[in-house]
Amino acid sequence: MKSAYELAMERLNLEDSEDSKPLTDEQRQQLAQLSTRYQAKIAEREIFLKKQLLDAEASGNPVESEQIRKQMALEKERLEEEMESKKDKIRQE
Repeated sequence: MKSAYELAMERLNLEDSEDSKPLTDEQRQQLAQLSTRYQAKIAEREIFLKKQLLDAEASGNPVESEQIRKQMALEKERLEEEMESKKDKIRQE
């Protein structure tokens, strides 16, 4: 699974290697809306998982706490990759 950074770098290299057309105003608006939507999704998941993390830490369970931290990182990465994939589709239209 590629990170959001790797996907962005691939996109930049692809844009540099071929003649990319400028984005339309509609595409820019779609990209902005997509970013806003995914930032909200990421924030929602972080809020939910931070509550679970606080509960796990309060109960003194370091294993569960670490699992929740890993889950937070993985879900954030997954959502960022999903967003970048959708942005690429918009850019290619």
